Amino acid sequence: MTEKPLSGHVALVTGASSGIGKATALACARAGATVVVNHLASDQQADEVVREIEVAGGRAAARAGDVSVEADVQAMMQWIVEHFGTLHVLVNNAGIQRDASFVDMQLKDWQKVIDVNLTGQFLCARAAAREFKRRGIDPKVSRAAGKIVCISSVHQAIPWARHVNYAASKGGVHMLMESLAQELAPERIRVNAVAPGAIRTPINRAAWDTPAAERDLEKLIPYGRIGGTEDVARAVLWLASDASDYVTGTTLVVDGGMMLYPGFRGHG
Repeated sequence: MTEKPLSGHVALVTGASSGIGKATALACARAGATVVVNHLASDQQADEVVREIEVAGGRAAARAGDVSVEADVQAMMQWIVEHFGTLHVLVNNAGIQRDASFVDMQLKDWQKVIDVNLTGQFLCARAAAREFKRRGIDPKVSRAAGKIVCISSVHQAIPWARHVNYAASKGGVHMLMESLAQELAPERIRVNAVAPGAIRTPINRAAWDTPAAERDLEKLIPYGRIGGTEDVARAVLWLASDASDYVTGTTLVVDGGMMLYPGFRGHG
């Protein structure tokens, strides 16, 4: 990739105030993009991400909005076009967990996870695709009319007891991404996904926050370490750039080998 592969781009990263979203926003800014840092209302962390980008010489702005609310997504896209002219990259990152055993899971917790993790990606992708199609290809910026990167999870494929709402939402993201890629490719809109494995983020702190927990988790990772948010951000950046111009409908798994069934090592 070139030194500034997203030069001239405007990128929206949802759920960008912490974790993978923050690392991705910072990576996009370093790559030359103007970054819109989406967050929920009253999130001071988003302003800190914007300041970090600006101190480093980049350009960014925070924008509140609930990705699961259609009116919020529409207003956010309108605001982006009014302030920055258009959008070139969407990173569909916002996601939550509401964990419980299946028999104890409440409908509201099932629905909230599906609303944010799956419907939120649908709403944001639809808004972005509409803008990409309206503008068309600008060859001075990119070979594509637009790029959408969906943040999924290894649990789009690995069943996860006591997390059925989360796993179901990510399985849905996988098929949403592939179906959108198939439909939008003739418009030169590329849609791909990144499926992280075990990554050090606030959402899964309990899984790695003590030495014992970290050792147990590493047993599931053939590569022998827990991933960092920057590992995911680098994958997103590649998919958002013209370096991957002939790639669409693909999930890039960033998991240190977690999906290689490490429990079968030596017992095949």
